[in-house]
Amino acid sequence: MELISILNLAYLIASILFIVGIKQLAHPKTATRGNFLGALGMLIAVVATLFDREILSYEWIAVGVLIGSVIGIVLAIKIQMTAMPQLVAVLNGFGGIASVFVAGAALQLSIPKYQYAVNYQEIVSIVFSAIVGGITFSGSFIAFGKLQGFITEKAVRYPGDQLVKILVGLTAVGLGVYGCLEPTDESIYWILSGVSLFLGIFLVIPIGGADMPVVISLLNSYSGIAASATGFVLNNNVLIIAGSLVGASGIILTQIMCKAMNRSLTNVLFGGFGAVATEMKDDGDFYSGKVKSTSAEEVAMLLDVARSVVIVPGYGMAVAQAQHTVRDLYQLLTARGIDVTFAIHPVAGRMPGHMNVLLAEADIPYDRLKEMDEINSTFENVDVVIVNGANDVTNPLAKTDPKSPIAGMPILDVGNAKTVVVIKRSLSPGFAGVPNPLFIADNCLMLFGDGKKATQEMIAALKES
Repeated sequence: MELISILNLAYLIASILFIVGIKQLAHPKTATRGNFLGALGMLIAVVATLFDREILSYEWIAVGVLIGSVIGIVLAIKIQMTAMPQLVAVLNGFGGIASVFVAGAALQLSIPKYQYAVNYQEIVSIVFSAIVGGITFSGSFIAFGKLQGFITEKAVRYPGDQLVKILVGLTAVGLGVYGCLEPTDESIYWILSGVSLFLGIFLVIPIGGADMPVVISLLNSYSGIAASATGFVLNNNVLIIAGSLVGASGIILTQIMCKAMNRSLTNVLFGGFGAVATEMKDDGDFYSGKVKSTSAEEVAMLLDVARSVVIVPGYGMAVAQAQHTVRDLYQLLTARGIDVTFAIHPVAGRMPGHMNVLLAEADIPYDRLKEMDEINSTFENVDVVIVNGANDVTNPLAKTDPKSPIAGMPILDVGNAKTVVVIKRSLSPGFAGVPNPLFIADNCLMLFGDGKKATQEMIAALKES
């Protein structure tokens, strides 16, 4: 069998593993196996590529693999689960800049051939890789900065910001067209890449922290699209397929996130959404004299007579790293014969599936995690709902105030339960910057404090009861 046939067979096997792996990632019970299959597919693809006759230096490849492996191992060991959204953003960015450099190297090698005949499939793919890869790199690192706190989480707006984005976008398109017409001018490619980097910054900087889940899934899609374009540059089938899978799945996930936040895909593409409204102080008139504060001991008494409990995790739980303490509470309540489930909002946290990842790390059984659509109709039969660090995803204003920044966003209907206990540090607003009427509802009690410490106090009170 010829080498090219063996390579294509290996690429076909890798592609099948990618497809099956993504399919299994759709469910928590099979996600670990799906991740393994995807990694195995990538290993096969990499090894097959190393046998390609166009490889020029195995020494530099070995150095790159060694450095990348060390970095990957350190990240896997050191990264906190609460920082996983930041890591995803960084990895998206690295995927984008890799596409830029690979396409640039391919252009440099092809310039002599373009003196005689231009391969327009190749040159268009090179230009596309520069634009999408550049946007992905800079946009992802802006997202990382917002998530990590290096850059303000608020939407950065300025007069004429939309016009600036349009002008920079048109400049990138114009340079791209010129690059296709004059492919032998290598400098145009790098100028285009630089303009695309600025475009990524201008697209993501106006987006507020509340909308980071949408942004991350969209940038993930961009990184796949850039990789697929690079696959056309290199005429590499497995890269085309893998990039297309990532791009398509990212777009689908983005649409799911948009629906969950009542956003349109146009809002995401052009930015400027997620702006934080005027913040309300903790002692604002909205809550004045209406909040019913509680203690861990009083919550323990409620739980002592409850038959069903729903726990709603939010970003506050993630910040407090309270997932293991929440698991301890779950186990204690379950041991007492109480039915305990977890209500998961699609955009709770900082990235799609953030809460699922944290609870899986704490070994919460998968069948105890209920998605919003599944659990919303059951809240009226629940004795106690414990909201741990979630705010906007439980805010009734989404349904009652058409002028609210979160108007129309599907929420968890926790207010329908018999009793709601909200664990929160203060009455400060969530990412949307609006008050939450749930906090002053007749059936709501506020347990002020850190998500982890408050849960520990509840556990201690339950054990003494």
